Amino acid sequence: MLKNKKKNKWMKPLLLGVFVLLGAFGFAQEKTITGTVVSSEDGLEIPGVNVVEKGTNNGTSTDFDGNYSITVSGDDAVLVFSYIGYVSQEQSVSGTNQINVSLAEDVSALEEVVVVGYGTTKKSDITGSVSSVKAEELAAFPVLSAEQALQGRAAGVAVQSNNGGEPGAPISISIRGNTSIGSSSAALVVVDGFVGGALPQPTDIESIEILKDASATAIYGSRGANGVIMVTTKKGKKGRMLVEINSSYSSQNTTERIELLNANQFAAYRQAINPAYIQGTAQTDWQDLIYRTGNISNHQLSFSGGSENINYYVSGNYFNQKGVVINSGFERFSFLSNVDVQATKRLKLGFNAYANRGNKDGIQSQAGSGGSGGGDVISTAYRFAPDTPIQNENGVNTTNPVGDQFDNPFAIATESIDETKTDEYRANFYADYELLKGLNFKTTFGYSTDNQTRGRFQPSTLIGQASTQGGIASVASVKGTNIISENYLTYTTEIGKGNLTALAGYSYQKDRTERYSAGAQGFLSNSLSYFALNAGSDIQTPTSSLTEREIVSLFGRLNYEYDDRYLLTFTARRDGASNFARNNKYSFFPSGAIGWRISNEGFLKDNETLSNLKLRASYGVTGNPSITPYQSLANFQPIYANVGDQTVGAVVPDLIENPDLKWESSYQANIGMDLGFLNDRIALTLDYYSIDTEDLILRNSGLPEYAGLLSNPFQNVGEINNTGFEVTLNTKNVVKENFSWSTDLNWSTNTVEVVKLIEGADIFLDSSPGSFLQDETHILREGEPVGVFWGYEYRGVNQGTPEPGTAGYSETGAGDELFTDLNGDGVITGDDRKIIGDPNPDWIAGLNNNLRYKNFDMNIFFQASVGGDIFSYTFLELASGESNATPAVLNAWTPSNTNTDVPSAGVREKRITDRFVYDGSYVRLKNLSLGYNLPIDIVDKIGMQGIRISLSGQNLLTFTDFPGTDPEAQYRSTGSQDSNVNRGFDYGSYPNIRSYTLSVNLKF
Repeated sequence: MLKNKKKNKWMKPLLLGVFVLLGAFGFAQEKTITGTVVSSEDGLEIPGVNVVEKGTNNGTSTDFDGNYSITVSGDDAVLVFSYIGYVSQEQSVSGTNQINVSLAEDVSALEEVVVVGYGTTKKSDITGSVSSVKAEELAAFPVLSAEQALQGRAAGVAVQSNNGGEPGAPISISIRGNTSIGSSSAALVVVDGFVGGALPQPTDIESIEILKDASATAIYGSRGANGVIMVTTKKGKKGRMLVEINSSYSSQNTTERIELLNANQFAAYRQAINPAYIQGTAQTDWQDLIYRTGNISNHQLSFSGGSENINYYVSGNYFNQKGVVINSGFERFSFLSNVDVQATKRLKLGFNAYANRGNKDGIQSQAGSGGSGGGDVISTAYRFAPDTPIQNENGVNTTNPVGDQFDNPFAIATESIDETKTDEYRANFYADYELLKGLNFKTTFGYSTDNQTRGRFQPSTLIGQASTQGGIASVASVKGTNIISENYLTYTTEIGKGNLTALAGYSYQKDRTERYSAGAQGFLSNSLSYFALNAGSDIQTPTSSLTEREIVSLFGRLNYEYDDRYLLTFTARRDGASNFARNNKYSFFPSGAIGWRISNEGFLKDNETLSNLKLRASYGVTGNPSITPYQSLANFQPIYANVGDQTVGAVVPDLIENPDLKWESSYQANIGMDLGFLNDRIALTLDYYSIDTEDLILRNSGLPEYAGLLSNPFQNVGEINNTGFEVTLNTKNVVKENFSWSTDLNWSTNTVEVVKLIEGADIFLDSSPGSFLQDETHILREGEPVGVFWGYEYRGVNQGTPEPGTAGYSETGAGDELFTDLNGDGVITGDDRKIIGDPNPDWIAGLNNNLRYKNFDMNIFFQASVGGDIFSYTFLELASGESNATPAVLNAWTPSNTNTDVPSAGVREKRITDRFVYDGSYVRLKNLSLGYNLPIDIVDKIGMQGIRISLSGQNLLTFTDFPGTDPEAQYRSTGSQDSNVNRGFDYGSYPNIRSYTLSVNLKF
């Protein structure tokens, strides 16, 4: 026993020592890992991410700032980072004590939420036709406005500048064609719930949803016929403040120029017309003089963040564009703020504010008259004699030495003043209160104001335009205010296997527009511009006007989803508007839609290939407000009259009343299919639609002149039909850890046909410059597309004896023009005109490719329009013999050059013929960009969250047969009564521009 006790005496310390050594060895193998987890999409920290040592229960989660700390078993440990909605990621801890992780969103795990009128819905539950455009697409390259960024991004949506690349030029957006003839077809814009709001900068927008069919747009009733653009601006997210700087600089040049005769060629051409012409001494390229290298500077600073109860986003933007035409430019400052507050458990409050100040330096383009004293910078650069200098030997600006007398383009561009200042402000407040479980009440109140002042001055140094008047100045001001109040209840509940969402609400909106204008002529000095109208010796009659409109509405929507398979939507709105006649101030706009998610049926639910199959169908009625206030009332216009030897004010009848005038109504049917393959790596959406727009508001020109009216009265007597097919294809071609490639394709057709006109009679329209002395350039005819060109069919050159079925107009000799003699009477008159072209494209498309390799990314974006014709007033004028010309006249008919279709040199009447109708089809490389994101470990070391640099080019290549500067040009397509039908005309348009851009994005 004693022996054993001695043994235990040394065994216990030995065992204790071994245990301590083993513990020490184990402790030495443990290590602590720290780091931060952020989102790869925006670089923001993600709180609550699970961080677990793989194969153990050892774990932790990130704190409010996305930080974590965990002690692992050793250098061989692997950490697993996981969070709902993100792709899980594994990281080995070998050789490091800090691991920062960037988690990517798991697209397949997220159910995309889409913004619709007065709410949101899951994309899988949509029964209507809706296209979505995300923030990264809108900010792919620098543009003046979000409207420009939408071009080519969504099927059925046509976006076009009304004046090429002019800084600050208006942008027209049509969704599924034009649903009206004499009224606006502009889509309704809703920004953060404010109906009629101005679009903010693309970099401030989170997403845009485009509502296209009646099921989606009928919730906006009388204003939904042209589609609805739902804009959601960026909001703050929970986490510490994110400071972001976006800065870009672009260098710009013209994409194309028109080839013209040089001074020697011009002189020879003039001498062929008039042998007495003496060539001038100059060699002037007027296009070189008016065009320059332009640029864009675009800078944005934003702050965003949030806590448990409040989120905020504040952004300021500065945009400055120097146009490619001298003296043109646009500058804008803008501000956006969003604040959302969870005031109590049930009450949520929010405030949105937007403001911008714009300054536009305009130059004269797309002139309404190009005759003596008229003209604009662009068209005169084409027409002006190249053998003439800018100023003569006396230092006086030159005027065109042949044909009409007008000022040279350099003088017009540098000495005319056309300045527009615009101030916009919008504020929108909301309160959302949960009355009961599933029942919420939301109230919003918004106010906006838009003030625009345009000052114009033509100095007396412009010989052709203002010298005889001693200078001409004018100022016009427009002030618009808009208030809106909307209140609605939303109820959501489960009923058995189904989910019901019901919406009911009331809306009130009032807008007010004040207009003022004044002008003067005869100034002693040109130095005061338009700021001293009282200094003019001839004060023009000032004008002013006031219009007000109120709209009150009741609206509701019912959505029911049963068993994740069957979908039902019913929407209705009743609108009352003050601008309509007393017998039709109210109208009802209903719609209904059904959907069937076939892929959730038992026989397809587990199909590994087909991941989504949904059928949709909808039908409904939407409206177009169509007219400005007071157009249904009897109106008088003020005039001056002579009583004896005195001039007195008087009035004359303008319009007779029409108490039955009502909304234009569009009856729209839509059938759609959504398909997904291979876990939605391939997503296809197909839609077919037909829109019958009835009760078109047209002016009745059939009243006799002895009625004594200045204007023809409005009547509901027309009908047009739009039909089309839309395809949207999204594919994830390659999805690997270090490389990905996705493609987005949209393709759409639209056919618009005139169905009914007043007594079936043709309506002839004219959009030509006043100096052309035309009265009919395009036509509305039952059974034909809207706005087709109307004119003569050109048959070539008279070789001495006209071919059978042809004749000359007034010139009938060899070398003169020949046209088709439609009625066979041997002479060409107005009765020999026919439809000679269709400006409506057959289809439009956009193709977008995004490629990513490690930290590099590339975007390749093509946009196309195929089938629309263009009638060029520019080339018609250049072929008239009154001014400069294209080199085509060098191949003019002569007795020794008879094998040509160019008539002999001479001054000819500007006739509308198919000789100047061109195919306006084009395919354009809209954007090509290459970007690089600095690795997160490098960025983290310098205390930042992200650094991105990119190089891009816009409008790099255009494939087209149109010989002008831009196949997208539109002359007189905005601001006029018939702007919807004035399509496909080109004259004096600002050229399109090619840009090269360097962009930097910094996140702190």
